[in-house]
Parts: sequence; C-alpha cells; structure tokens
Amino acid sequence: MDNTTEGTWESLPVKLNEGILQTLEEVKFTHMTPVQAACIPLFMRNKDVAAEAVTGSGKTLAFVIPIIELLLKREEKLKKMQVGALVVTPTRELALQISEVMKQFLQKFPQFTQILLIGGTNPIEDVEKFKEHGAHIVIATPGRLEDMFRRKADGLDLASSVKGLDVLVLDEADRLLDMGFEASLNNILGFLPKQRRTGLFSATQTQELEKLVRAGLRNPVRITVKEKGVAATSMQKTPSRLSNYYTICRSENKFNHLVTFLRQHKHEKNLVFFSTCACVEYYGRALEVLVKKADVHCIHGKMKNKRNKIFADFRALKSGILVCTDVMARGIDIPDVNWVLQYDPPSNASAFVHRCGRTARIGNQGNALVFLLPMEEAYVNFLSINQKCPLQKMVLSGDVPDVLPKVKTLALADRAMFDRGMRAFVSYVQAYAKHECSLIFRSKDLDLATLARGFALLRLPRMPELRGDTLPDFKETTVDTDKIRYKDKQREKLRQKLLLELKDQVKISYPKKNFIKNKSWSKQRSKKERREKRSAKRRRDEGSDVEDEEMQELLNDTRILKKLKKGKITEEDFENQISAQISGPKSKHKAGAATHEASGGEDV
Repeated sequence: MDNTTEGTWESLPVKLNEGILQTLEEVKFTHMTPVQAACIPLFMRNKDVAAEAVTGSGKTLAFVIPIIELLLKREEKLKKMQVGALVVTPTRELALQISEVMKQFLQKFPQFTQILLIGGTNPIEDVEKFKEHGAHIVIATPGRLEDMFRRKADGLDLASSVKGLDVLVLDEADRLLDMGFEASLNNILGFLPKQRRTGLFSATQTQELEKLVRAGLRNPVRITVKEKGVAATSMQKTPSRLSNYYTICRSENKFNHLVTFLRQHKHEKNLVFFSTCACVEYYGRALEVLVKKADVHCIHGKMKNKRNKIFADFRALKSGILVCTDVMARGIDIPDVNWVLQYDPPSNASAFVHRCGRTARIGNQGNALVFLLPMEEAYVNFLSINQKCPLQKMVLSGDVPDVLPKVKTLALADRAMFDRGMRAFVSYVQAYAKHECSLIFRSKDLDLATLARGFALLRLPRMPELRGDTLPDFKETTVDTDKIRYKDKQREKLRQKLLLELKDQVKISYPKKNFIKNKSWSKQRSKKERREKRSAKRRRDEGSDVEDEEMQELLNDTRILKKLKKGKITEEDFENQISAQISGPKSKHKAGAATHEASGGEDV
C-alpha cells in the first residue's frame, strides 16, 4: 500500500508494546500516517488531544493504539465489570468498523474484553452480555450508550463501571453534534470521571465542536494535520490523491447519465449517494434491473437490523454498487472504493467533504463525481471557497440511452415500485427545500414537471408543493394507476379489501356520535404507551425488520376506516387523517391504495 507516511512505528518518541508492533506488521501497516505520528505520543504521555484531519487519514489507529497502551500501563488490573476505555461514534457502521480494528489488536491481549453497543439490536441482550462477560473497552453509539446507563433495574450499573475510566474518545465528533446527539453526550459526560484522558477526532472544525472541546477536555493539545504540498492558507479538506469532479445535466437526463456511468464502471467499486431514504429505495431497485451483472446493495437509516449485514457484504466485494444516504458518509472505511458518485448534493457543505472521503483513503488514489443541475453550478465555486474543495468539470459524452421508459415499465408491473417513485419524488422536493445553501438550492427554481419526468413518474403525487398548480409540460400515463397491482399477492389482497371497504363506506352515511371522555389525559397516554411497548416487544421477539413498512401503512388505513364505521370519527375527520398521511411533512409512508400517495422520509 502506498501510504502517506511519517516514518516507521519504531521511530516514535515512545516505545510501543511488542504485541501492538506484531499486529501492525501482520496487517501490513509498516509506516505511520501524520495524524498517527502526532496523536499517539501525546495520548501516551497523558495529554488530552483535539485532532482535525482530512477524512481517510488513519484516525482510528491514532486512538486504538493509545487506548491499549494506557490500559496496559494501569497500576491496578481492570476487574471484570470495570470499563477502562470508552469510544463514542455517531453511526453503528462506524462503531462496527472500530470494533473490528480493536478486535484485531486485542488478539495479542486476551486479558482485555470489549463490547459493541449499537442500535438495531435488543438492548436486553446487550445487558446480559455485559453482565456475563464484562467489558474493559466499550465502543458505542450515543443513543444506545445513554440507554445502557438507565438499565440499573435490569441489573447493569454502568455508572459504577465507568468510575475508573482511563480514556474517552469521541470519534467523528462534529458529526455527533450534527446528528443532534449534544444532549446525549452531555448526559454521558456527566457519568464519567473528570480525571481521564480524552481524545476528540473530527474532519471539520465548528463552533459547536469548540464548545464540546471546552466542556470535555482539559488543556487539550490541538492538532491539525494538513495534506502535503497544500499551503496553510488554502488548507484543502479532501485527500490530495482524490480527483474531484462535477458534471452538469438536466433533470430528465440525470438518471440516464448515472446508469450509463455505472455500466461503464461496473467492474469497479462505486458508492452512490442520494438525499433521502425513499430515493435510495426507488433508484436502488431500478439500478438492480438496469445495470446488469453488477452487485447492487442499498443502505439507509430506516433499514434497522439489515444495515450491518449489507455493510459487511459490500465491504467484502471486489466490485459493486452501494446506493446509500449520508448514513455512509462519515468515517466508514470500505476497501478500494474507486468512485464516489453524489447523485444529489448533500444538505450541508461539510457532508460533501465526508462523502468524497469514502475514497482515496490512507494515501490511495480515488475519484468523486457530483451531478448538478444547470441552476446549481454556482455550488462549485461555493465549495471551493467554503470547504477548500476544488472541483474539475467532467463532460459525460458518448451514447446515453434513455432508460426512463424501462423504469416506468417496472412501476406498471408492480405497485410497490409505483409507490416508491411517488415517495422518492415527494421526499426529494421536501429535502431540497431544507438545503443549508438555500441561495443556490432554491425549491422555487425547481421545474417540477421536468423533475417528475426525470423520476419516471406515471402521474404526479398529491403534495402541498403542487396544490393548485397544473403542470402542462408533464404528461401523465393513460393507464389507470388505480389498477396497478402489487406483485406480492398478500399485499394486493389487503389493498383490494381496503378498496372494497372504502367503496362501501361511500354508500353509507354514519351519524355523528358524541363521546364523553371519562378518562384523564394522563391515563389515556399511559394506555397508549403500554400498547406501543407491547408492539415494540412483539417486533423484537419476532426479529422483525421494519424497512419499508408498506404492510403497516395499509393496516393503519384500515384502522382509520373502522373508526369511521363505528362512528368514532366523522367523514370529514376520516378525510383529514388520510390526507395527513398522504402529504404531511412528518409522515414516513403511505398506503399505496387507489386514493393514497406515499411521502418519503429524509432520515439518513
């Protein structure tokens, strides 16, 4: 591997344990990266460290090695339930990756145990595993870690276990704050001892991060690792071996260009970023059909239990396509990624840098390409000034076949695909309106008719942005979309049942009933909470993975209809509740029945 080096490990001013040196030799890390050379000696000399370095610079080893060294130098051996080191990171994929690296090094140190605490697993199982095996090193996401501190009733007193903590590491700290974990971090810090070593690692520096440095670190040594050959004034934030490109294409041709590009590079490893979960679901399924003989995987924040397996499977591939949201944008190390394609620019500029950083890692070559609409070209100059991230223009030439008719055929053949297209369109428009750089990405400048053609929609969805507007430039299909059936026979049977009930209720007029609420609001709420807890427990017991939730959506509509039949709600209430599901900005999904549209989520 051609690393960006700062000398061999033996050249460090502090001597590393022989077991660590052996592991480094086994994994063929013969030389240090700049961030490793800067951080490891400081950590080992009991200094707090706040490090800023470009993504892909080897930050993980910069804290994994000092953690083991500091635990080895403890005067008293760690007891079974005593936590010596804690690593907090924003996503479960990154936590899993750090855990794998730590596991490699701990093979030489069997006296230490580690535990991984992340979402997507049963918390009770984590409690039992901790009680049975203990954990000297904890690697966790903030939400699950905070939950573990509240598990005293289940027999886990984590607050007592961390009283003798030696090392705290906050990895991708800026992302921790971006994702809204500030309150959780403050709660976690409240349980930890003041006398500890703390390392804070990030690729970007923000004012919020500075507050965290002041709150969590004692007289930290600040480290900023620059790319070689880059002047201090320019301070490029992306790896120097990354070739960063942009291309301009119109909405209706954008997906055609993406498919053509992926067909040309299907023997390489590609990451394709979209702005919302719904777009990943829709375009990911389309790419599975359109890019032949290529492994296409999809991953986003709503996938729950499947994410870890999908991530591991894609890492093991030599070539393939991973369609994803920004859940994969930070710290994730996937070997030998050739191209990072940003189909949708991210909602904030710093995420652009982190997306690009999934390639050209640890001194390797890599390429990134962002697709922009003609009205978005000013974003190139903005990135160059705001993020010190220069881009070269790439003209995508050659034969670009029109694949949109094929996508329409997929929607006509399966209502699930038709629903995904509707959700994707709605979620994209809503995400666009929330873009941080609103002077460039202005939703009022979007040509919704052209955009709908680019999404290969059969007809326009019902959504607030289209209320009262007619789009003569968009031609809806002549096919009756109400008659498009689900390929899944069970889902189609349920849809037909719902349609029949809706048809029957039109013929019957129900009198309005006045109900006297004889229970206090607090009791009603507790009853609802108990019902939700039972539902959550049932899902855990069944090992369910609520990825798409279309079945649940249909059941929700059925429940609303039953309320109408029993007279608990008026016909007007019924219409309002159905409409709220269709176009409400907080709605996650919809029913996919004849009169229903689906609104896609923007979670990553």
